[in-house]
Amino acid sequence: MNPNEQDSELRETPVSREPIFHGKIIDVERWKVRLPDGGEAPREVVLHRGAAAVVAVDKDNFVTLVRQHRVAVDEVTLEIPAGKLDTAGEDPFVCAQRELEEETGLRAQRWHPLTTILTTPGFSSERIAIYLATGLTAARAHPDEDEFLGVIRMPLKEAVAMVMRGELRDAKSAVALLLADKLLG
Repeated sequence: MNPNEQDSELRETPVSREPIFHGKIIDVERWKVRLPDGGEAPREVVLHRGAAAVVAVDKDNFVTLVRQHRVAVDEVTLEIPAGKLDTAGEDPFVCAQRELEEETGLRAQRWHPLTTILTTPGFSSERIAIYLATGLTAARAHPDEDEFLGVIRMPLKEAVAMVMRGELRDAKSAVALLLADKLLG
């Protein structure tokens, strides 16, 4: 059986969509879907326009990370620089370049796409495009007015060890750091 035939046996088809909430970052809708067996089921879906994130690694193999309080989990997290797309059609690469400079005051000469992750596909449409940035030079950080960050540098290997010990738990950052470490050897 080819993958398309296999997928058709699993596909849920939206039948109706009802807006529940419209926000600055997300929209929430209640969907009714037709199941592969012909039945119907409700789904609550968070619609998100997407984001981009950057693993910035310098010539000494140090990575630049940001510390930020995330109120939803009431924790100060350690993360790679990242941010949401300004518009639904924005190029994630443009977003990644902007976020790296805004949050860390860095620019990169070389960019390599690592992956695009589905953050929580069970209920959200969010996709985060992740890039590796090297050839770093200093610029001026200018975070958003409602964004309070601490910028730190550490060896990439140390950041990866933190992921492996469960100390760096932000999913996009964990995936990105492991991929960058693998790629850079």
